[in-house]
Amino acid sequence: MTDETSLAFERPEIRAAATQKGNPLDRISVRDFVKQVEIGAFQSERGTLQRIMFNVVLEVAPSAAAKFDDVDQVLSYDTITEAIEYQLSNARINLLETLAERIADRVLIHPRAVRVFVRIEKLDRIPGSLGVEIVRAKIDGDNVLSLEPPTENPDPTVNPLVVFLPNTVLHGDDLGAWLDAVHSHKTPAIICVEPTVEHVPNTKNPLVNKRIGLLSIEQNAWVLASKDNRCVVVDSRTELDWAMKNGQLSVWAPSKIVLDTVAKPDAGPYAPLELAQWFAQQVSADRVMVLQDFQNMQETTGLVVVKTPQAF
Repeated sequence: MTDETSLAFERPEIRAAATQKGNPLDRISVRDFVKQVEIGAFQSERGTLQRIMFNVVLEVAPSAAAKFDDVDQVLSYDTITEAIEYQLSNARINLLETLAERIADRVLIHPRAVRVFVRIEKLDRIPGSLGVEIVRAKIDGDNVLSLEPPTENPDPTVNPLVVFLPNTVLHGDDLGAWLDAVHSHKTPAIICVEPTVEHVPNTKNPLVNKRIGLLSIEQNAWVLASKDNRCVVVDSRTELDWAMKNGQLSVWAPSKIVLDTVAKPDAGPYAPLELAQWFAQQVSADRVMVLQDFQNMQETTGLVVVKTPQAF
């Protein structure tokens, strides 16, 4: 008889069989599926790829697929691999636990899916491997739980203005008038600023320089917030979405969104207007409005230059 300790280290398909209750279920599995991804909560794990191995066993309600040799009745292995690929491409994730939960949620949406075992291991952190395993099911006792497909944007889409506020405005005499104009606009606005005018350290490490530059932008965001209490510094999509729906004047602190995005922007913190344009695409902005003339600004589609607060 297998004891609980030895069973805990068995492969997911053995654990699935050992914990089966009631009528037997069919199983499909993906074993030793290895991807190179950027993942992890430690700073040493940012900007670098590491190997992650997936073992997933999905228990499904029986079908007549084998009897009739009908591929259309089979729950495809792609259900598992596509769930993994989707989560890896959707956003940068810090925790294996989060990744495992999201994969489990996605595969259990399938009508025939009943229970799933997800084991994820990091292969490059230690000489062996370290990881997590979770078990999730639609069945709670004798009751089948109803799992609805996740809704990416449950609320009506808000297309904000992205307002690029250069240092000439931030430190100018007309800042209050500019903010009055932005705040009173009928469309919710998110303000983007450039790095501080003060000198920032420069190192030989491009990733370090990028982090320093992003922090310099965030310094300016906090300077702006200190000048007008209507301005609130925000760094997450969740908070930005809430702010847009509730009339808050948000100032974007870029580090979290830039570093957590899988498809990172080509523009760095020292090309702040281009970074603001990339951000505008991420939030489906109505347009990008630049306050006053911005030094070295190129003619670019989608930019609207506003010369005075009265013209906003």
